[in-house]
Formats: sequence, C-alpha cells, structure tokens
Amino acid sequence: MIRYIIVDDEHIAHDIIKGYCDALPNLSFVANCYDAIEAMECLRKNEVDLVFLDLNMPKLKGFEFLRVLKNPPNIIVTTAYQEHALEGYELNIVDYLLKPFSFERFVKAINKIDSKHVETPTLNSGKTEEGLFLRSNKKLIQVKRDDILFIEATGNYVKVVTNSNEVQVREKISDILTILPENEFFQVHKSFIIAKKHITEIEGNRIFIDDFVIPIGKTYKSNLNKLFP
Repeated sequence: MIRYIIVDDEHIAHDIIKGYCDALPNLSFVANCYDAIEAMECLRKNEVDLVFLDLNMPKLKGFEFLRVLKNPPNIIVTTAYQEHALEGYELNIVDYLLKPFSFERFVKAINKIDSKHVETPTLNSGKTEEGLFLRSNKKLIQVKRDDILFIEATGNYVKVVTNSNEVQVREKISDILTILPENEFFQVHKSFIIAKKHITEIEGNRIFIDDFVIPIGKTYKSNLNKLFP
C-alpha cells in the first residue's frame, strides 16, 4: 500500500484529495497536516510513502519544507500557482498538479510513483508487485505490471495486452513508457513496447511473445542490446 499524508492549509483541499484517494485501493491514509511543522512531526512518527504538498502555507512554504527533509518520500505538489513547476521538478517531485485538477489527472500522477519506492501487495500471494490504474470506457482498471505482455499504439489510443485480456486507453505510447520500469519494458517499434520477461523467441526483425508477433523497427534495433546486456 502507498501510505500518504496531505499537507495543505485549506480544509476543502484535504476533502478533495482524500476523496480521490479513497477511490483507489492502493492508497492508505495516514494523516491530515495543515502546515509544514505539523507535517515534519507526522513524518517523524509515521512511515509515509507519499506527500500531497501545497506550496503557499503559513510558517514554512512548501518547497522550503521539502528542502529541509533529509530523505523525503514521494512528493506530489498540489497548488494553484503554475509558476513554481520548474523549481518543483528540480527538487525531484513526482508530479505537479495545478488546482483544480481532475480525477483522471490525479490518477496519472499516482501512476508515476516509482515502483522502487512503493510496492502494492497482491490479493492472492505474499509477494508484492506494482499495478497501473488505467481509465478505459469511463472505468478505472488496475493492470498488474507482471501481467503485461506488450503495449501497442493504435491511432489515438494504446492497447495494453496482458496474459488474460486487453485494455484500451486514450494515451500516447510515449507517456505510457515513462511510468514503466525501464529495465523491464522496452520500446522496439514506434508502435510497440514489449515486456522482456514474456519474450519467448527473437528471430530476425520479429519478437515472439506467446502467440503474438511483434515487429522490430529499424530505429529501435539498438534497444535489443539493452534486453541482454
């Protein structure tokens, strides 16, 4: 589970963020904090994986608070001020959400959280694995990364093919690639990303995954060297 706190001096912001979080099964609420000093004390007493951080707060501003943390958890900035975005990314934040933000935009931010920092427990084993939440046909579907065979771009959509089904989402293939572990998923064609663990055979300019045949693009052949270092 992703354990999170909300740091914001506005009560309505807490209500909105927690409402979004309650709709996602892999998020676990820890505390509401209304200024940075309260957040520091909360981080000292609790294990926290994620902080939703407002910038314009009393006592200590959001980025001032972030700079004094020795080992900050994942940070998603939630603010009404667009002009501080560059500064935020220089501080290695996960994402910068501009208020008011939609639930769909919120889910995209959650999906960016590095799987090296947070893992989600499965329901049917003691092991852990990371899941992606994908919006398809007005539904939110969780897809386990271990189950993804490949991803295919089809027009304005991408098709995520797993070992049990297919999920079609309105996203760019380049955006999907950014939220996948780079040592497990590789782009081998302008329209295809493949999961290394599911490759059964490579022959010429084709990759075989189960019953599927994936083409290898000329400009992506160098990525094959990354598959087998």
